[in-house]
Amino acid sequence: MKCPHKAHIALVDGERFVLLRNEGQIFEPKLTKLAEPSLELTNYSAGVKHQDKAGQMKGNTQLDELAHAAAAAEWLNSKAIAGEMDDLVVIADPKTLGEMRRHYHVELENRLAGEIDKALTNEPLDRIEKALVSA
Repeated sequence: MKCPHKAHIALVDGERFVLLRNEGQIFEPKLTKLAEPSLELTNYSAGVKHQDKAGQMKGNTQLDELAHAAAAAEWLNSKAIAGEMDDLVVIADPKTLGEMRRHYHVELENRLAGEIDKALTNEPLDRIEKALVSA
């Protein structure tokens, strides 16, 4: 995958959100950590579609994880709308990425350089760089 120079990389899962930046070249990313924003979980409507009877009985609805994905998308939307990021790559596990996509603003979509559906939030930077190159 092409990861533009100075692109932001958002690593997201159901509990963690890490913002990185590519200081390297398009095909040779060199990532640095910018921030780990604290998110306020307010959008619990995100999990309404996951409220099936089987999930409720087993306790698998995980509304906090889905609300975290929605909050991460809303945070990224605000930065895109404010013009604080040009290119963005989102890396998230498939469930989180699916929920985030439901909340993308048009401005954020216009800045997306790519998405990777893998859980890499707890991986070292060199492994994330390799995932970007091989995607």
